[in-house]
Amino acid sequence: MNFPGIAPSIPYILGGILVTLQIVALSVLLGFSWGVILALFKISRVRPLMWFADFYTSVFRGTPLVLQLLIIYFGLPQIIGFTIDPYWAAVAAFTLNSGAYISEVIRAGIMAVDKGQREAALALGVPYRQMMKDIILPQAFKNILPALMNEFITLTKESAIVTVIGVGDVMRRAYQVGANTFLYFEPLLFAGLIYYVMIMILTLLGKLVERRMRRSD
Repeated sequence: MNFPGIAPSIPYILGGILVTLQIVALSVLLGFSWGVILALFKISRVRPLMWFADFYTSVFRGTPLVLQLLIIYFGLPQIIGFTIDPYWAAVAAFTLNSGAYISEVIRAGIMAVDKGQREAALALGVPYRQMMKDIILPQAFKNILPALMNEFITLTKESAIVTVIGVGDVMRRAYQVGANTFLYFEPLLFAGLIYYVMIMILTLLGKLVERRMRRSD
């Protein structure tokens, strides 16, 4: 192996970390917000909202993420009449996909909260929105935190597929270095190390947050 051969390109590959984290962080934030809305639709008594949320989740959980990304980046411009920036196409695809998975996690967390608390809140005349915001959702989030962190970690790894639409993330830059130096194993191995370190850091952060939340109970 010829790691000295790619040494000058290491800063270039490392520059992709910021791109990767920006896409993942924004997608998680938007996906979480969208997931909360979908979860509320799923437990709603309004049947059209329930049907929409269930159908939406089945579509985005039943098709590959890379297909969704390609449809948004290559297919959608055919309909709307203008091209989409690769960065925003990636954010849109990850947001829509992550929202579907997160909605199921949040729905399960809400349903796991004791029904007695909901009934007591309604008996005391607490409005539905306030009950969900102040009573049900805070307890649900404590229960589903590990699952949410797992989704965050999974999305970080899956973000590597943005290389197919030309986003300059870690994977794309590693591939470009390989094409320029004719050394593919070394830059790709280095990219794998970068992803591994990022995942380990996220895992440790998740454990720290989980411990603090347990202490606050």
